[in-house]
Amino acid sequence: MDDFHKGLEPSTNLQDGSNLRILIVHTRWNSAIVQGLVAGAKEAMIQQHNVRPENIVIESVPGAYELPFAAKKLLEISQIKAADGASDLIGNVNLLEGLNSPTPSSSNTSEPVASSKVQASKKAFDAVICIGVLIKGSTMHFEYICEAVSQGIMRVGLDSGVPVIFGVLTCLNEQQALSRSGLDKEGKGHNHGLDWGSGAVEMALLKNRGI
Repeated sequence: MDDFHKGLEPSTNLQDGSNLRILIVHTRWNSAIVQGLVAGAKEAMIQQHNVRPENIVIESVPGAYELPFAAKKLLEISQIKAADGASDLIGNVNLLEGLNSPTPSSSNTSEPVASSKVQASKKAFDAVICIGVLIKGSTMHFEYICEAVSQGIMRVGLDSGVPVIFGVLTCLNEQQALSRSGLDKEGKGHNHGLDWGSGAVEMALLKNRGI
């Protein structure tokens, strides 16, 4: 098979995410690579699938092991607030108070920012992308974390009924991680964040689709 190309085959159906609200939870471990993956996921959702930037909520956690808990808790928060019709459901600000950097103070808050919050969707998240990078070291830590994170992320999706995209690179060395985030010096790699962004939109639409 000479024409085989590894990777995701784009869907033949129109994937319009203009009405979706999507959460990205990423690690701060191996942050330089993770940020490239997050940027790729956002780029795909916004440019390829019309997801509104204000409807992409981004949160961070220390490491990959914390991803399943954060995804589960943030999903629950969004669902509860959406069900209650809360007027203060937030957009691109912290849902895990105290975990990340503090929210902007009133002195830094301008009118355009306030307007953006008003325009952001207040519904529950339609999908979650969990992004992290695990690179094998000299102990069994790598194997234990990979297994736990994989099972945990899958469990959140199955238990919640909301698509949770597995965006965790599990690499044997730094070069593999750089290549799979499109940051390799040779420029031959591919940013898998692009695939995860498209996958989140496709699965969110599948979840919402009537059969």
